[in-house]
Amino acid sequence: METKLQLHGFNNLTKSLSFNIYDICYAQTEEQREAYIDYIDEMYNAERLTQILTDVVKIIGANILNIARQDYEPHGASVTMLIAEHELTDGEANNEESPGPLPDTIVAHLDKSHVTVHTYPESHPHDGVSTFRADIDVSTCGLISPLKVLNYLIHSFDSDVVTVDYRVRGFTRDVDGTKHYIDHDINSIQNYLTEDTQNAYQMIDVNVYQENLFHTKMMLKNFNLDNYVFGVNASDLDPAEAQSIEDRLRREMLEIFYSRNVE
Repeated sequence: METKLQLHGFNNLTKSLSFNIYDICYAQTEEQREAYIDYIDEMYNAERLTQILTDVVKIIGANILNIARQDYEPHGASVTMLIAEHELTDGEANNEESPGPLPDTIVAHLDKSHVTVHTYPESHPHDGVSTFRADIDVSTCGLISPLKVLNYLIHSFDSDVVTVDYRVRGFTRDVDGTKHYIDHDINSIQNYLTEDTQNAYQMIDVNVYQENLFHTKMMLKNFNLDNYVFGVNASDLDPAEAQSIEDRLRREMLEIFYSRNVE
């Protein structure tokens, strides 16, 4: 069991989790593309995003001080919450390198900093590929790690590709006056994901341990075309057309995953 660090005063470390979630879809006609974006706008409107972030705040153990939310024209939504830390008991503080809860296990919790989400629906003008992106930031000060919300957020969105960044900034002092630049052990963001999530995604890490910077990329392994075409059934497509669509979708996923265009 990890030894608890005896601090002098408040824990001044800032722990920030930033990640981008991508949902990729094929919509063949202009009408289908507009219908897909309308569907995404409705599915992830400001009200729904507010509920998701409210659950996030419950997971990290915080009080909501203020909520600002906005739906945009023609597309997209944003929610920002200002949150405040409360004093945790020893039993509540949990920075153990282990997965956090899933959406169906969230219950009323406790009453740190801020949480934000912004959505960006867009579509390719020519090849029918549409991509929905959600940018989420969770920043906390104190004892609790925002990594505990990873499982919940990945399962709250249709996550085909996910990029995650975690960093710890500042320092806190122990009772002897020694500065500490991180207060918990971490080898990989992947250790905060449940086994089923780890098995479902291809993942790579790029970590800079001496700088307390951790980066993980995730791409869904299983590909079922029916989950990616909008407004039609994959079984109704001509085999050659279905293969062409699959190639375009896989290319989109690979380009986002590796952050480079495929020629």
